[in-house]
Amino acid sequence: MKFSEIRLKEVICAADGERLGYVSDMEIDERSGAVRSLLIPGSYRFLGMLGREDDITVPWDKISKIGDDLIIINRV
Repeated sequence: MKFSEIRLKEVICAADGERLGYVSDMEIDERSGAVRSLLIPGSYRFLGMLGREDDITVPWDKISKIGDDLIIINRV
């Protein structure tokens, strides 16, 4: 699967149904070429005037399923 396809998928936590957002980047192991984690930008605080929440890092082993439209993860 291409990264451009993964960026179009929304990430949802299976434990509580929380919508975390869309993938903005991924961390890749230099030696093996395997994906280590997905990065999701933090949400805006108070209409963006107070900055953003911290970015969310989802380790690859926390991903339960990658579907057509969604990426379902276990609790981070």
